[in-house]
Amino acid sequence: MYEPIRTKSVHTVAATTSPDFPHRSREEELDIQLAGHLAALLATTDELRALGPTADLDTAAERLSEQVARLRGGLPPVRSSASAGGRDRDAAGLHRRAHALAGRALVVAASRADTAAAILAAERMDAHAAAERDDARTSAEPLADRELASH
Repeated sequence: MYEPIRTKSVHTVAATTSPDFPHRSREEELDIQLAGHLAALLATTDELRALGPTADLDTAAERLSEQVARLRGGLPPVRSSASAGGRDRDAAGLHRRAHALAGRALVVAASRADTAAAILAAERMDAHAAAERDDARTSAEPLADRELASH
């Protein structure tokens, strides 16, 4: 009733892999992506530490560095040095950036089922959201005082 297929399937050609083309698994791709987000978060954390070092930021930077090294097979991340050029940066803007980066890292860590990285990213999101609220509150207080003094 049916005539047999005489040509090769298009799908078998796509399924074969050539040895000269490197392929990564989904887990390896997620590791690379997560390490990138955490490294960017570490760089932003180092910028915040240059503005005003705190014990929380120091601890976070070390934990982020450990996670990036773990994801990169033991290769430690490149760290930025504290420079005076970063002193004029906006701390609230850096906290917003760090919050967004931690959110991206959390999404990838959850997709990868990496509990340690997900917990760290969630903690950093909370810390940067709180710091951003504090920065907004302190920058708004002098403005309110000036408005009251003008009346």
